[in-house]
Amino acid sequence: MDGLSQGTRTAMTTPKTPLALLALLGPGILVAATGVGAGDLATASFTGNKLGVAVLWAVVAGAGLKFVLNEGLARWQLATGSTFLEGCVKHLGLPFRILFPLYLLPWSFFVGAALISACGVTVHAMIPVFDDPRHGMIVFGIIQSILGVVLVRAGGFKLFERVMDVCIGIMFVTVLTTTVLLKPDWSAVLAGLTLPRIPQMDSGGLGWTVALIGGVGGTLTILCYGYWIRESGRNGPEHLRTCRIDLAVAYAGTALFGICMVIIGSRIVVTGKGAGLVVALADCLAGPLGPVGKWAFLLGAWGAVFSSLLGVWQSVPYVFCDFCSMALKDSPAARAARLATTSRCYRWYLYGLALVPMLALQFSFREVQKYYAVLGAAFMPCLAFALLYLNGRSTLVGKPYRNRPLTVAVLSATLVFFALAGWFGLSD
Repeated sequence: MDGLSQGTRTAMTTPKTPLALLALLGPGILVAATGVGAGDLATASFTGNKLGVAVLWAVVAGAGLKFVLNEGLARWQLATGSTFLEGCVKHLGLPFRILFPLYLLPWSFFVGAALISACGVTVHAMIPVFDDPRHGMIVFGIIQSILGVVLVRAGGFKLFERVMDVCIGIMFVTVLTTTVLLKPDWSAVLAGLTLPRIPQMDSGGLGWTVALIGGVGGTLTILCYGYWIRESGRNGPEHLRTCRIDLAVAYAGTALFGICMVIIGSRIVVTGKGAGLVVALADCLAGPLGPVGKWAFLLGAWGAVFSSLLGVWQSVPYVFCDFCSMALKDSPAARAARLATTSRCYRWYLYGLALVPMLALQFSFREVQKYYAVLGAAFMPCLAFALLYLNGRSTLVGKPYRNRPLTVAVLSATLVFFALAGWFGLSD
């Protein structure tokens, strides 16, 4: 015998079919898709337009930082059997219990408003049946928000996974095809990936590069990975290797998508703001690629923003219910019931997430997106600090799973970087 448990053997089994591989990568794909929204599209495109492909290395760096953060969350959960949020509530004390809901509620409001607006703008660009684009954005945004609720409530986790897979497939195929058809200078692309430098340092280059690194992947939605791996049956440290592979593939895909958006932005003249930038990009692509290229890009952009909306609608209620369960000191049975997607707590937070942010549709997308970006930037250094503290204690995670020196260095750098990103966001 080699000393491996049956669970370890199962966790390390190589997938034999494409469907088995997709199941292995499922939670990582979900967290990657949820982390790509209209703001990320806009940031990558604007940065590509202003700085060119010289800053492609920043996309890879951003994806790497998010991988380290998410791997730390997974390592905590698999080593301790508790969610990372549960660990924070238990070990960070009263300040965390007070501050977290004060952060979660406005974050939910602004991210909900940003996603509803983005989905509305994108669909109106494809189906321009309203004379007033703003009216079209509101109507189509509301329809898709309600559609997201129906999909989450009607089909459970399995239907959610299938719909997300379709959206992600559309997103990647269309954006990758668009990038190739634009025929970029591949030698310059390779140099941008391998030779880190920041053009125009004296005229905003540093700020755009910081925004690009911070815009890769999600913010608070990173916490949702723990709930998705639990839905997939991953419990125990024997699944850590599987999660690392899962996350590595997911963030490689996220980086590839960001690289493509920077390249697209570098090849055309970018105009517009926020979600409207997606429409402006599509209009610009109609020149070199024709109407088919324009429609293909819009379809891919819709896949990106709707998958992000659907991912947030499905997962963030988990976070709220988990926090409520600990605040109310539920028994294990009561906690499991509260975390179920059929629970009243989950349903009502889902409804609030989908409906209350509609009040913000009267504001400009750029204004809403800025508040969301600043809130996201504020969350990341707090997460890095919590990972340094909780995963750095052998008494909590066990010596084999505590942070290694390289992880400590990366998390410390993340603290500094996202504090810088928050400063740029506030001063913009």
